[in-house]
Amino acid sequence: MTHTPLGPGNEFDHIRALLERWGPLAEGIGDDAAVLTPPAGQQLVVSTDATVEGVHFRREWMSARETGARGAMAALSDLAAMGATAHGVLVSLVVPDEWRALLPEFAAGIGETVRAASARIIGGNIANGAKFSATFTVLGFAASPVRRSGATPGDVLYVTGTLGGPVAALAAWERGALPEPRARQRFLHPQARLPEGQWLAAHGARAMIDISDGLAADARHLAAASGLVAALEVKNVPHFSFVTAETALISGEEYELLVALSEEGAESVAAAFVRRFSLPLTRVGLLQTVLAGGGQFPNSSVRVELPGGHDHFSR
Repeated sequence: MTHTPLGPGNEFDHIRALLERWGPLAEGIGDDAAVLTPPAGQQLVVSTDATVEGVHFRREWMSARETGARGAMAALSDLAAMGATAHGVLVSLVVPDEWRALLPEFAAGIGETVRAASARIIGGNIANGAKFSATFTVLGFAASPVRRSGATPGDVLYVTGTLGGPVAALAAWERGALPEPRARQRFLHPQARLPEGQWLAAHGARAMIDISDGLAADARHLAAASGLVAALEVKNVPHFSFVTAETALISGEEYELLVALSEEGAESVAAAFVRRFSLPLTRVGLLQTVLAGGGQFPNSSVRVELPGGHDHFSR
């Protein structure tokens, strides 16, 4: 699809430069709004996510290209948690003067993520401002979106991947050290688990959430949405060797998937998942209305009063 011709002016010059950078990844740019036609039998799934300099990243930690790739990925991860495909991305930028020269590299990072997701950039906005920020609105499709609220008592919780890298990377940067390479990679280059989310949706996922606030916090969010209590077995939390399971439990910025499955057949689903994706899918807990044994679990490593996670308004 060709773009609508743009008029003169600095704002549109920047947009033209972005479009040149994105090439065929961008389509139908220039109208007041994008027009989408969902495939027959599919529902539209929409989410939005922002990345703000000084809040979500620091330039001394990551390049403009890495910032763009990671920002777009964080938004697309929400589609993964719904079992949706990725179709389109809207990009809204607030650009201070010192960021203008960095826009081409930032755009290149966005392009990398959008291309990997088989999506397209279909619109957005650009404005001048005092602090750099990028807001990504993502649109996808799913026949039966997986919500947080679909879990039932007795369902078991599984998590994809290996946790703890992002929190270790942040701790190193905060103390002025270089992160362990695997920790840096996990923080700067996480993956939106889109194929994995779609596969889990097709293989019995009752409820799903992506881990942006930490496993403990997001398990609590999923449980609350389903009217249940989450119990996590700390010793089972998959974690890197350079962090403890307790630390991995509260590591945010992971963008792995936490999924509730029926206990019957969950092990075979997990085994098939590992064969399909060569990615761990680890049982980490269960969901209940009330705790067994009058409120006590026999295993002391099971946590019901879970630690807090990231709070966007905490100081």
